[in-house]
Amino acid sequence: MKKRTAKKRTQNHKKHTGKAPGTLVYTGTKTDKQLRIESFDYNKDSIKESELTNIEDAISFKDTDSISWINIDGLNSIKEIEHIGKQYDLHPLVLEDIVNTTQRPKIDEYDDYLFVVLKMLYYDSDENIVIEQVSFVLGKNYVLSFQESEGDVFDNVRERIRSGNGRIRGLKSDYLLYALIDAVVDNYFSIIETLGNKIEDLETDLFSGTAKEDINIEVQQLKREILKVRRAIFPLREIINRVEKGEHPLIYKRTLTYYRDVYDHLIQVSENIDIYREMIWSLMDMYMTTISNKMNEVMKVLTIMSSIFIPLTFLAGIYGMNFEYIPELRYRYGYFVLLGVMFLMFLGLLYYFKRKKWL
Repeated sequence: MKKRTAKKRTQNHKKHTGKAPGTLVYTGTKTDKQLRIESFDYNKDSIKESELTNIEDAISFKDTDSISWINIDGLNSIKEIEHIGKQYDLHPLVLEDIVNTTQRPKIDEYDDYLFVVLKMLYYDSDENIVIEQVSFVLGKNYVLSFQESEGDVFDNVRERIRSGNGRIRGLKSDYLLYALIDAVVDNYFSIIETLGNKIEDLETDLFSGTAKEDINIEVQQLKREILKVRRAIFPLREIINRVEKGEHPLIYKRTLTYYRDVYDHLIQVSENIDIYREMIWSLMDMYMTTISNKMNEVMKVLTIMSSIFIPLTFLAGIYGMNFEYIPELRYRYGYFVLLGVMFLMFLGLLYYFKRKKWL
């Protein structure tokens, strides 16, 4: 069983073994997803939204005067992604990172574009955390986004583009990239809130004594969730910090203020993660202390019972010996006297333990 698990954990890395740099290898599990391309081409006065059926249609947005957002779902479509990468002059290593779903969040700067990788987090219907990679390519008048499958956190951005609310229709593509990253970061707060609620529920169960027997498994699962979230979020601070302090020509100065706001949000999320990480370790210590206290209670009861019955057993052992000459054996009421003495010793020991507050 362990061998199969180890094989499953390492098979994604084995896909790259021996491959030339820039070779596109999809490392995800959603191999049955169909390619889906949606586009938003807009300026301050107009917008054109469409769902593209052909990868060739996405190439026409490269040299338009308007701002274009092309969202591509389906990283398993290697040939189509490679084709659009050639048309937009993307480096082969960029394309390799796009389809590599285990890529650490990062930013790469090129002369004509910026490449950003980050993790989109959300909970499924069973409140299991899902981590999906999202890649962005920022050009002069376009943003390409690559996702593993349909479903994301960008619905508010789509509505703002459609309705023209806010600044998004009046600014350049760097603001569009900010809006998309900001949507991902804002969703981190809902993840953090759910984690906080889970920790508070476990803490309440432990303090109230209503915890389930498998609460240690829940604590371990929650600890793994926090580590996953931390691994996905922390590198993003470095990305935004580089954008904020960099001087890339695609990022205008007027937009840097908005990126600083995203950085502040990331700091807040990171601080909450650190707090919850400490809390979950405290929960584990609390659980072990609770188990130890229960064990001590059991041992105390057994010790008290042993302390009560040891002298009674001593008396029963003396008068249970098979010697012929034991004076008390010939006493008519000796049996009842012995029972009385044993009963008084029992009551005396109970009173003593009660007075010591051991009962």
